[in-house]
Amino acid sequence: MSYRAETNGIIVTVEPRYLSDQSDPSTNRFIWAYTVTIANEGDVTVQLTGRTWNITDARGNVQNISGPGVIGEQPILKPGDSFIYTSGAPLPTSSGFMTGTYDMKTEGGDIFLAAIPVFSLDSPVATRVLN
Repeated sequence: MSYRAETNGIIVTVEPRYLSDQSDPSTNRFIWAYTVTIANEGDVTVQLTGRTWNITDARGNVQNISGPGVIGEQPILKPGDSFIYTSGAPLPTSSGFMTGTYDMKTEGGDIFLAAIPVFSLDSPVATRVLN
């Protein structure tokens, strides 16, 4: 499943996947990878200068992570360009969710936050609850 958000012509798509080979439910270690595509469908060049993630586990505990760029890069995206990367997140519970923002700077110096869609982290051992 993929999740999508758009801000000022910046399309962020996330595809999470559970890594059963790196997880160990018996020790409450659940690992996910997520692949992010950032596409510039706007009409100005932008640079991703930073990111903020909010990672929430099934108990409601929130971990906030901020820093420069992504995976050590601060990509510049001209109109029509995209940038794809994969990263990961551990949780102490079998499910949770993530969301956040990317700090974007236009070639004119304007700064805005591009939304990262809320996406679900559900392992095969997670108990499904319908609200």
